[in-house]
Amino acid sequence: MSSAISNNPTLVLASSSPRRRELISLLGLPVRIVPSNADEHTPEDWTPDQIVEGLALRKASAVKNEMMSGNGDSSIVVGSDTIVVLNGEVMGKPRDEQDAKDMLHRLSGNVHEVYTGVSCIRVSDSKTVTAHRVTKVKMRALTEGQISRYVATGEPMDKAGAYGIQEIGALLVESIEGCYFNVVGLPVSLLALQLEQFDVTVP
Repeated sequence: MSSAISNNPTLVLASSSPRRRELISLLGLPVRIVPSNADEHTPEDWTPDQIVEGLALRKASAVKNEMMSGNGDSSIVVGSDTIVVLNGEVMGKPRDEQDAKDMLHRLSGNVHEVYTGVSCIRVSDSKTVTAHRVTKVKMRALTEGQISRYVATGEPMDKAGAYGIQEIGALLVESIEGCYFNVVGLPVSLLALQLEQFDVTVP
């Protein structure tokens, strides 16, 4: 019984994102949702990989610190952060509709990169594994009307780079190179590899 428990720990997702919740469920492990309230400001000189790994670790650490450690709890806290990068410029979530339109204008017809960092921390001993993935995305050339209509749906407002590839935003994307789920916000194949370092195997 004990070996089954150790091999199937509960994953504690440090995010309220319904997209990440749906993706983490693909691993077939029990999941708890405990949103992180960690500060998401980063130094201006951080590189994209430092930003996503640093924030993923910060989110996971904030939730882990709220839980009791050293009590044999085999739960693993999973933190994640996603950003869009165009020609070295980091794009987070838009401040307002005009900011969303400006982002989409810059992305239109160009190739950008999506970085997602994932950090796993085991509650019992604070063992930590952090990594990131990068996917290249080619956006269609968009008209002013297409951008305005898309922003009017409200979908871009809580998404890095002002679009969601898994929803209406899929119509704006011409092609991708790399992990699709990375663009959605949680590269599950990377997470599966990270969990192997905790002796957790998933299908």
